Amino acid sequence: MATKVKIKTTKGEIIVRLYDETPKHRDNFIKLVNEGYFDGTLFHRVIKDFMIQGGDPESKNAPLNKMLGTGGPGYTIPAEFVYPKFFHKRGALSAARLGDEVNPEKASSGSQFYIVWGKVYKASELKQLQKQMEMQQEQNIFDQLAREHREEILEFRRNRDRVGLQNLQNQLIDETKQKSREKGKPVFTQEQIDAYTTLGGTPFLDNQYTVFGEVEEGLDIVEEIQSCETLRGDRPKENISMTVEVI
Repeated sequence: MATKVKIKTTKGEIIVRLYDETPKHRDNFIKLVNEGYFDGTLFHRVIKDFMIQGGDPESKNAPLNKMLGTGGPGYTIPAEFVYPKFFHKRGALSAARLGDEVNPEKASSGSQFYIVWGKVYKASELKQLQKQMEMQQEQNIFDQLAREHREEILEFRRNRDRVGLQNLQNQLIDETKQKSREKGKPVFTQEQIDAYTTLGGTPFLDNQYTVFGEVEEGLDIVEEIQSCETLRGDRPKENISMTVEVI
């Protein structure tokens, strides 16, 4: 039976089911919960029609003028994408992380998480988003290849070898197209389309951040929190603290 946790907030309770298919994230979350790690922390970053984020230990008793969002247990968790089975529908529990430029492996924060709210999409919007995702996929592949050839690129630049640099670029473009064809175009499943056009969510985050659970009860509490008034840095004007327990 899947593990469930209760996130008790100053706005009400949220019951979340953790996925067994993401065991590293599940086990780490349970460990932190049992240690009382989250107790007294805040939902420190809230963006209306997007998500609510918590899990920063530095948010405990933090004054309102303190910028939050960089705290954690000192480690990351390898990405566990179970896609397209798990995606960013409304109520999805996902792991926050640093950006691709410093974290190309998309490793998750050791403690920070977010719960998706998002918006309801039209079918035409999802089609347009698929095209954007296809372009982003090609860009990600090219960037990875460029990182693998970094020393070669630097050598061409040092020697001001424009021909060599152009030839390498053409080679990487060809490899990018080949790898992209092998990977296939990003396509939303019917389940995703149904969810995003009725329930809502944040489809542009799919396959980029690990989804490791979902809200089973308390979506109304998530809605209330995501709509609260915020200060600089998307921090709620009124502190929304939590205690978390395994149930």
